[in-house]
Amino acid sequence: MTFDIVREDPRSGARAGVMHTAHGDIPTPIFMPVGTAGSVKAVHQRELREDIDAKIILGNTYHLYLRPGLEILRAAGGLHGFNGWERPLLTDSGGFQVFSLAENRKIKEEGCTFRSHIDGSRHLFTPESVMDIERVIGADIMMAFDECAPGESDYRYAKQSMELTHRWLDRCVRRYGETEPLYGYEQSLFPIVQGCKYADLRRQSAEYIASKGADGNAIGGLAVGEPTETMYEMVEVVNAILPKDRPRYLMGVGTPTNILENIERGVDMFDCVMPTRNGRNGLLFTAHGTINIKNKKWEDCFDPIDPESQAECDRVYTLAYLHHLIKAEEILGLQICSIHNLTFYLWLVRTAREHIIGGDYVEWKSHLLPELERRL
Repeated sequence: MTFDIVREDPRSGARAGVMHTAHGDIPTPIFMPVGTAGSVKAVHQRELREDIDAKIILGNTYHLYLRPGLEILRAAGGLHGFNGWERPLLTDSGGFQVFSLAENRKIKEEGCTFRSHIDGSRHLFTPESVMDIERVIGADIMMAFDECAPGESDYRYAKQSMELTHRWLDRCVRRYGETEPLYGYEQSLFPIVQGCKYADLRRQSAEYIASKGADGNAIGGLAVGEPTETMYEMVEVVNAILPKDRPRYLMGVGTPTNILENIERGVDMFDCVMPTRNGRNGLLFTAHGTINIKNKKWEDCFDPIDPESQAECDRVYTLAYLHHLIKAEEILGLQICSIHNLTFYLWLVRTAREHIIGGDYVEWKSHLLPELERRL
């Protein structure tokens, strides 16, 4: 994978670029829909391609390892062959999912033992086994196995966790170098910066990660309960150190406002379950604020969902119809809300890119942010 910077904003850290992968080019900044178990919930691959125009989606190592399992994935030719997605894929290492099983896992130097949330069976993830699993899944971008410490961790635990993540990264890099891609195209390995909310730890971690010379780098362990301003501060600390000529991925972030603020701070890649999860609960993101489609005020509103959006569903369906579908618990309502929200997120980063290239990103962002924060 290679990365070209097309334009840098002279008054901020924002930049527009292009990531070149075996399965296609990815314009940045980019938002990546989350397809945890090989599927973006309630959204067909055709809609991801043609309506939402997602350039890259995520799969999750933990979930795909447990089900359908490595034997099936390898027989299918990896996740691309299994789910029919022909564009780029990224796989989370599963670290966040494993460590969220607080009562069913044990962390040690070797790796992390855990019990499956499906059947209670016992498993061990090590840096080496995770690299092997991600080779089988076949994503264009593989994430290193790390420990995502809780946001409220004290300094001592945060430091121990960061140092463990670094030792595990060394083992990931070694295993990555010892193995070959299985399906005839290259895969890139991204290390992950940790360090919780402590600036000195974040600096140490960013320096360590930068020293690996990876194709791209990720920032983990943020948007996990810390104040928003702390997240922004840590991103600034880290991005002052991470290489400028490599893409930077802020994991699990976030709201539209979070995305625009972090683009200004030099982040290129984002993912979050928020657009689909909130959509399935009736919350819509628009260029003029958020809509709770369950509210009675929408039952006789025959306006389109969002005039700014280019989603087919936004042109066809009205707010009144969508309100009816959600109140009637029709599955189509969940689908329309999910497609709309993902389309909005992709519109947001695409428009941000246009304004970076146009040279007025700061003004555009400043004008849009108050609109995004409104509740309609």
